[in-house]
Amino acid sequence: MAAHSRIEDITARIVERSKPHREAYLDRVRRAASRGPHRSTLSCGNLAHGFAVCSPAEKEALAGDVVPNLGIITAYNDMLSAHQPYETFPPIIREAAREAGGIAQVAGGVPAMCDGVTQGQPGMELSLFSRDAIAMAAGIGLSHNMFDAAVFLGICDKIVPGLVIAALSFGHLPSVFIPAGPMTSGLPNDEKSRIRQLYAEGKVGRAELLDAESKSYHGPGTCTFYGTANSNQMLMEIMGFHLPGASFVNPGTPLREALTREAAKRALAITALGNEFTPAGEMIDERSVVNGVVGLHATGGSTNHTLHLVAMARAAGIHLTWQDISDLSDVVPLLARVYPNGLADVNHFHAAGGMGFLIKQLLKQGLLHDDVRTVFGHGLEAYTVEAKLDAKGQVVREPVPEESGDKKVLSAIETPFQSTGGLKMLTGNLGKAVIKISAVKPERHVVEAPAVVFNDQQELQDAFKRGELNKDFIAVVRFQGPKANGMPELHRLTPPLGVLQDRGFKVALVTDGRMSGASGKVPAAIHITPEASDGGAIAKIRDGDIVRLDAVAGRLEVLVDAAEFAARTPAVVDLSDNEFGMGRELFSAFRRNVGHADQGASVFA
Repeated sequence: MAAHSRIEDITARIVERSKPHREAYLDRVRRAASRGPHRSTLSCGNLAHGFAVCSPAEKEALAGDVVPNLGIITAYNDMLSAHQPYETFPPIIREAAREAGGIAQVAGGVPAMCDGVTQGQPGMELSLFSRDAIAMAAGIGLSHNMFDAAVFLGICDKIVPGLVIAALSFGHLPSVFIPAGPMTSGLPNDEKSRIRQLYAEGKVGRAELLDAESKSYHGPGTCTFYGTANSNQMLMEIMGFHLPGASFVNPGTPLREALTREAAKRALAITALGNEFTPAGEMIDERSVVNGVVGLHATGGSTNHTLHLVAMARAAGIHLTWQDISDLSDVVPLLARVYPNGLADVNHFHAAGGMGFLIKQLLKQGLLHDDVRTVFGHGLEAYTVEAKLDAKGQVVREPVPEESGDKKVLSAIETPFQSTGGLKMLTGNLGKAVIKISAVKPERHVVEAPAVVFNDQQELQDAFKRGELNKDFIAVVRFQGPKANGMPELHRLTPPLGVLQDRGFKVALVTDGRMSGASGKVPAAIHITPEASDGGAIAKIRDGDIVRLDAVAGRLEVLVDAAEFAARTPAVVDLSDNEFGMGRELFSAFRRNVGHADQGASVFA
C-alpha cells in the first residue's frame, strides 16, 4: 500500500531539508565502498598483526582477500542483565561464519552502563554522554580496516544509539544488529510501581522495596517494561537492522541461538563480495528514519529517542527535527499498551503478535514506508511474520495471525487505544520541550499551576518528605541539561509526584533534564532547550509564577508579563559538585561542547 499522504509529506520535507548533508554523506560512503575489500590496502605488517591469532587456513583466506571477514562489536558485560547473554555470542558467530565460508573476529568492545544502577547517582551524569563515547569506541574497533561487514551486540539505553551512530559512520559496511532478548516476566510492573510509591510515602521499608525490585529484575535479559532498551529493539527491527521477528525472543532459548547464527550468516551474505551488497549508509535513509518515529509513536516508546533518533539520523546526513516527530504523532495511532502505558510487559506484547503484527497493522493504512531496504532484503512486508524453529532447528517464518493474541495489549489499526501517538513537542516562552502523553490520562494533558522551583532533584525529594508539596503545583527542576551536568534521567521524581497526583493534586514537571523511558503517568515537559546553563528562560522562573503546560495545544508558557520576564536576571547555580567524582571530570569536554537537546544533545557536529 502507498504511504499515507501526511507520512509522504513529512518524509519529503525531511529529504529536502537534509539534501546537502545527505548527498555529502552518501558521496563519502560510496567512495569508501568503491575501494573494495579493504584488507588489500593493508601492508604486510598491518595484515600480520590483524590475523596473528587466526588459524593457518584463516590467514590464507584473509590474505587472499576473497573470504569475507565479519567484525563483531560487543557491549558485553556481566553486570547488565540485558548484556550478560552476549558472553557466549562470539563463539556462536564465529562458528556460523565458518559454516558460511567466512571468518569472524571480535573487533572491539564498547562500554555499557546500566541506567537502572545509576539512577539518582553521580554516575547517571555520564549516561547520555556514554552514547557518543560508545560510538567512538566502536569506531576504534572498526578502524582497523579488516572487515567486510559488522555485527553489533547491544541492547540498552545509550548503547544501541551509540552503536547505530558508529554503524552509520562506517556506512560503507553492511551492519546487522543482534539482540539478546528480554528476561522472562517477573513481578508485574504495576505491582513494582505500587511498592515504589508506598516506599516514597514511608509505608514500606527498604527490605520490602528491594524484594520487589529483585523480583522484577531477576535474571538474564532486558528489563521487561517498555523503556528505552526495548524501544531500541523495536527501532532496530522496524528500521531494518534486525532480522524479522528477532527483537523479543528470550535469551538462552534454541530460537535465540538460531537467530544469532542466522544474523551472522546474513551479515556475510550482504557484503560487497556477494550479490546483495547492503551498506548500512545506503540502507538507512529518510524513509527508514520516519519508520522508526512511526514505530515509536505506535508503541508509546521512550522519550529518550527524541534525542537519540535525531542524533542517529544526523550520523547518516539526515536532519530530523522535533517538529517532524510531533507532526508524525498527529497521524500515528497508539497500538500497544505496554508498561508504563499499560499493565503488560514486552513478553506479553511479543506473545500477542509483537513486531510482526504491529508492522502489518501500520502497513495496512500506509503509515510505514514499505519500499525500504533492510538487512533482510527489500520491503517491510517481509517483517510481518513470526520467527519459529522447524524440525531441524532452522529458523522459519510464518505470517502473523490476522487478529491480535491479546487486544488489551496490542490492537488492530481500526481500533487503536488512542488516535494519536505518544510524543508531542511543546513550544512557548520557555523554549522547546517534549512530552510523553501515551501514559497520561486525558484530563491531565493540561495543567496550569504555580511553579515550585528546584535546582536539584534531591531538593524536590526533601520538600516532599517535609510535606511541603501537598498542593497544586508545577515542579520546575532546572540545571539538569547536558551542559549543566550531563542531563541525567530524573526517574526518581516519578514516585513522589505520582503520590501527590494520586492524592488528587494537579501536578506536573517542567525540566531541562530527562525522564526515564519507564516514566509517563505524570505530565512532564522535558528536554527544555535552551537549558538553564545555556541562557534558557527556565532559569528565570520564580516560585509562584503561574506555568501552563498544554499538551493539547502543544504549548509551554510561564504566564508572566513579557516585559517583566525579559528583564529578570537568570538564576545562577554553582555546579562544581557535578564536575568531579565517578569519572565526571573525564567528561568535562563533553559538557563544554555538547549541542542542544533538539539537535540530539551530541558532541558530534
